Amino acid sequence: MDRRLLLKAGAGLGALLPSVAGVSAPALSQGTNARTLRFVPQANLANFDPIWGSQYVVRNAAALVWDTLYGVDEQIRPQRQMVESEEASSDGLTWTFRLRSGLKFHDGEPVLAKDAVASLKRWAVRDPMGQMILSIQNELVAVDDRTFRWSLKAPYPKMLLALAKNNAPCSFVMPERIAKTDPFQQIGEYVGSGPYRFVRNEWVPGAKAVFERFADYVPRDEPASWLAGGKRALIDRIEWVIMPDPATASAALQNGEVDWWENPITDLVPTLKRNRNIVVDIADPLGNVGSFRMNHLHPPFNDVRARRAVLQAMSQEDYMQALVGEDRNLWKTLPSFFTPGTPIYSEAGGEILKGKRDYDAAKRMLAEAGYKGEPITIVVAQDQPITKAFGDVSADLLKKMGMNVDFVATDWGTVGSRRALKTPPSQGGWHIFHTWHAGADCINPAAYTAIRANGDAAWFGWPKSDSVEAARDAWFAAPDTPAEKIAMDRLNKEAMDFGLYAPTGFFLSYQAWRRNVSGVVKGPLPFFWGVSKS
Repeated sequence: MDRRLLLKAGAGLGALLPSVAGVSAPALSQGTNARTLRFVPQANLANFDPIWGSQYVVRNAAALVWDTLYGVDEQIRPQRQMVESEEASSDGLTWTFRLRSGLKFHDGEPVLAKDAVASLKRWAVRDPMGQMILSIQNELVAVDDRTFRWSLKAPYPKMLLALAKNNAPCSFVMPERIAKTDPFQQIGEYVGSGPYRFVRNEWVPGAKAVFERFADYVPRDEPASWLAGGKRALIDRIEWVIMPDPATASAALQNGEVDWWENPITDLVPTLKRNRNIVVDIADPLGNVGSFRMNHLHPPFNDVRARRAVLQAMSQEDYMQALVGEDRNLWKTLPSFFTPGTPIYSEAGGEILKGKRDYDAAKRMLAEAGYKGEPITIVVAQDQPITKAFGDVSADLLKKMGMNVDFVATDWGTVGSRRALKTPPSQGGWHIFHTWHAGADCINPAAYTAIRANGDAAWFGWPKSDSVEAARDAWFAAPDTPAEKIAMDRLNKEAMDFGLYAPTGFFLSYQAWRRNVSGVVKGPLPFFWGVSKS
C-alpha cells in the first residue's frame, strides 16, 4: 500500500471512530462549545518569538497576540492599525507617527511610544526592510507618550509597507521591557496588545496552545481586510491542537472534534469534500513558492557550481507531484523566484530549470566544485507535510547526483532552531533545509526575506552577492512599473545564476473547516478576527 492509499484508508477509518486516536473524547469535548474554536495549525508552535525567527506558524500565532502599527489589506496596501496618524516631511527624511488612544497591553499597561520605538529597534535588526532603514537611520525616538519620530539620512518611500507587511518577521509591538531583549535571543514573556492574549500556563509544545479574547482590545472602525481594519474577536477561546499526522487531523475534523484545519493535504481533500458538514477551499489564490535552501557558508554549497548542479538536476515536477499530486490546476513549474501571474513576474535566467534534467552535467559541476563524497546533511521536518515531501524527493535527487546523504528526520521546531546555526554541518549545522514562501511575500523584492544576498545579515544560508543586491536596489529605485519590470528581470537572472536557492515549484494549498464556522477568508495566513461558530 503506497503513502496516498494508506492516508486515505486511515482518514476513512478515523472518521468512524468516536474519538481521535491518542486523544480522549473528554479532552476534545470543548470543541462543541460555540465560544471555543479548535484549530489544527500547519505545525507545532515550538517557540513563540516572532522576531527571533521567521517560521509562518509563529507569525500566525503572533498575529493573534501582538498588533502592528500598520497592516496590509487584501490588495497588499498598507493601512493604519495601531497608528492614528503619520506625517512625512517634504524631503522624506522625517516620519512622525502618533498612536491611537486607548491602546492597552494584556497586562493592563498602556501602549506608549517608547514601546513602539523599542519594538521597531529589535525588529529592524532581523528584517530585510528594517535593515535597509537602519542603514540610513539618523534616530528613532519617542517624542511623548503617543508620538515617536523616525529620522533618516536618505528618503525611504516604502516605509509604510515595511511596517505593514505580512511576511515574517512582522513589526509586532511589545512592551519596552520585552522588546529590549537581544534580537538574537528568544523572548520568554508573551505580552501583546492584540485581540487575543496567550494563555501561557496552558501551553504544551507539541500538543496545544491556547488564546483567549482580550476584553480591552479596541478594534478599528473599518471592515477587516487581512491585517488591516477592525480585528473583531467573536470567539472567546481559540485552541490550537497539534496534529502532525494528517489522517488523524482529517478524522478529527470529520468527527467535529476540531473546527478548522489550516492545511489538509491534497490526498485527503476528496474525502473531506464528501462530508456535507465540511467546507474545503483554496487557502490563498496567491499560492506558495517551494524552497530548497542551501548553506552558502560551507562546502560544497559555498561554490556556485555545486548550487547550480542542484538546479541542473532537480525536477520541479517530482517535488510538486510528491506534495500535491497529479492535478495541474494546483501546481506549476516555476523558472523564477517570484509569484506567477503577478504584474512584474519574471522568468529571466530561468532556463536552467527548464528542459530535460541532466545528472551527468550535475556530477561534473560537483566534481569541479571539489565535492569528494562528504556527507550532505539535510534537515527535514517530518511533522510538516510540505517539508517531508520535499525532503524525500531531495534525498533521492542527491543520491542520483552521487552525493552521500545524511538525512536528519526531525520536527519543524527543531528545523527552525537548527537552521539558525552557522556552525559546520559536522558540528550540528546543516547543508540543506526545505521550506516555502507565501506567494503574497514573493510578488516583488520589497518584503521578500529569502531573496536577500547580503551575507551575514541575509536569511538562513547567508548568501552573499553584490550583483543580486544591486539588482534588488535597482527595483527599490525604479520610478515606475516598466522600470520595476526591468529590475525584476535583472534580479531574477542574477539570483538564478548565483544559485541563491532552488525553487521547487509553485503550488496552491487547501484549508478546511466545519460548516458551522463562518467568517473564514482566503489569505497568506489564517485570520481569526471575524470568525464565529454556531
